[in-house]
Amino acid sequence: MAATAASLVGSGLSSQLRLARSSRAGRLHRSCCPLSSLHPPWPGQGAPRLVRSSGGRPWESAVAASANAPRQQQQQQLGEHEAAAAMEPERSSPREVRAEMARCFDLVRRLGRGAVYLGSSRVPATHPHYLQAAELAREIASLLDCTTWSGAGPGLMDAATQGALEAGKPVGGFKIGKEAGEWTTSNFHPYLPSESYLTCRFFSARKHGLVDAAMRNCPTDRTAVIALPGGIGTMDELFEMMTLIQLERIGSTLPVPFLLLNYDSYYSKLLEFLNDCEEWGTVAPGEVASLWKVCNGNHEALEYLAHFYNVPVAERNYCVSPRLNQQRTSHTAS
Repeated sequence: MAATAASLVGSGLSSQLRLARSSRAGRLHRSCCPLSSLHPPWPGQGAPRLVRSSGGRPWESAVAASANAPRQQQQQQLGEHEAAAAMEPERSSPREVRAEMARCFDLVRRLGRGAVYLGSSRVPATHPHYLQAAELAREIASLLDCTTWSGAGPGLMDAATQGALEAGKPVGGFKIGKEAGEWTTSNFHPYLPSESYLTCRFFSARKHGLVDAAMRNCPTDRTAVIALPGGIGTMDELFEMMTLIQLERIGSTLPVPFLLLNYDSYYSKLLEFLNDCEEWGTVAPGEVASLWKVCNGNHEALEYLAHFYNVPVAERNYCVSPRLNQQRTSHTAS
């Protein structure tokens, strides 16, 4: 009797549970259907949507999502394959990057190491910083008797190129296909001979070329890294050079001078930030100051390089224009 009663009670509970589930499913269907017709899925939306019933309680449309899951997974896999196929021509093999790096190293070997300039591509030729950069590059090329290297682009990179050409010294560059500013649609430099620069596809190869151009293999090598005013790309290269010097990947045997040209206090806020980093303890005290030389003008930079390489006083025939300060004032006023 007890077993029979338990069986009857169990069957009654099972029936009530089934009725409750079916009733709940009906309410879900009635509450979700009008919303689905009023709010169609967004184009391309594959993830389950969180909808809200008329009573204000949130329900997740898990049934529809699970029904569409195999098809969505297949579409996602097809999309991933198409994306991989689209990228394949650009990076078919790491050998392409290594081959481009080898071409950069060969260009440095042919033209010789020297002064590497980092700077903005947006500064026009009429800006005082352009004139100062061209003057500095001309005087450094004569002082160190070295090749002038840059990103072979417009702006302050072009100023460095013009200054070196004015001094009659060799020029080399690692151009990138797309540069902020003009000359963005061409892989060719507007006036340099093709044997003096290389258009890089990969930023990593370009950076390796600039680093190699600044390395010193023997005591007679006179090289330098000169950071002119610049934006995101310049500061990316600037901090990478600083990190390599900090970790002794550059200058471990023969030190390489690193100059930050703080024209018109351009980098003063950055220097204040780095001082704050020392106070926070994220940079060691005096570490940043030991990695570079901050120069406020061209004469200070030239004197630093002359002392660094023990250039005789008789050979320090700088031709620095004192009128650039007046030009800066007039440019600011205009």
